Amino acid sequence: MKGQKELYELLDRLGISFEYHEHPPLATISDAIVHWKDYNSGRCKNIFFRNHKGNRHYLVILEHLRQLDIHDLEKRLKQGKLTFASDRRLKEHLGLEPGAVSPFGLINDKTGNVHLFIDEELQNCERLAFHPNDNSATLVISKADFLKFLNHTGNGYEFIRLYD
Repeated sequence: MKGQKELYELLDRLGISFEYHEHPPLATISDAIVHWKDYNSGRCKNIFFRNHKGNRHYLVILEHLRQLDIHDLEKRLKQGKLTFASDRRLKEHLGLEPGAVSPFGLINDKTGNVHLFIDEELQNCERLAFHPNDNSATLVISKADFLKFLNHTGNGYEFIRLYD
């Protein structure tokens, strides 16, 4: 599985610049808020789901303080019943450990099977913050560079309205 080193090499090859912020391992949003307070960026919460058959996987990215209603999400995504993906699936599809869920893990999705749903509110952010496949640091990148990264991975993604 590709880790931080391979991620930084890919970002460099793609011409994507970023700010690097090291901090203690952050497993929850509550932990992260203390360290993210000075970042001039959208701060993201990333949640990894699977469908009821287990043959489709979804990464949902939303603003970090938003609370997600999974039943409402199921209706909006029109993908059937969703459940949180297991730690094993997280490792298998994104090469990540719990607490380090990040769209940067898409560099490990060999099948292109993980589809992203991104809260359309994040389109209002010029910069976004994500873990670099490890929860002991955060990278802040421009939204344009984030989209460049996503286009490089080949995974499908779409901005959707997650809340009324």
